[in-house]
Amino acid sequence: MNAVIYLEGGGDSKELHVRCREGFRRLLEKIAPAGRMPRLVACGGRNDAFDRFQTALRHANPGDFVALLVDSEEPPADIEATWAHLRARDGWTTPPGARDTQVLFMTTCMETWIVADVAALRTHYGSQLQISPLPPLVDLEKRSRADIQDRLTRATRDCPSAYVKGKRSFVILAQLNPTVLERALPSFARAKEILNAAL
Repeated sequence: MNAVIYLEGGGDSKELHVRCREGFRRLLEKIAPAGRMPRLVACGGRNDAFDRFQTALRHANPGDFVALLVDSEEPPADIEATWAHLRARDGWTTPPGARDTQVLFMTTCMETWIVADVAALRTHYGSQLQISPLPPLVDLEKRSRADIQDRLTRATRDCPSAYVKGKRSFVILAQLNPTVLERALPSFARAKEILNAAL
């Protein structure tokens, strides 16, 4: 069986694609079954990730696991109805044969995963991290991406290397504790369940 996940992230830079893959690999290998880590493909923008997913799905063999990992951008009405959300939000047509379990959401964005693990943020940023701007962990996935990103920026503004999307985000991503994320983020818990069932 071949297993591959097409990732939103990494921009247009080859170096950032490498960092994106590495950050996600180091996090996802903590939740994937031992020795069954899927291949990860950093695609840059979400439309590119969707295009590559569709192509791979058309050429997949029976039993292959082909998945798409993207920001939900907005809180979905139902985290299980992924294609309905992507149709409504992005205008994407569900590819023939695609299942809802082939879409893994970062709800609403990757920074939601990052702010969910305050201990990892403290380890990364040290004493200059300001905890008070960070959002409470209750209903994190119902917050807008703008709110999450603004709060993370404010929490790290006095740190020597304040948070910026890209290189730094993938370093922090690799340091996150999946047990902490599972408790706070239903979409992350869903991704773990899907990976363990599919791989």
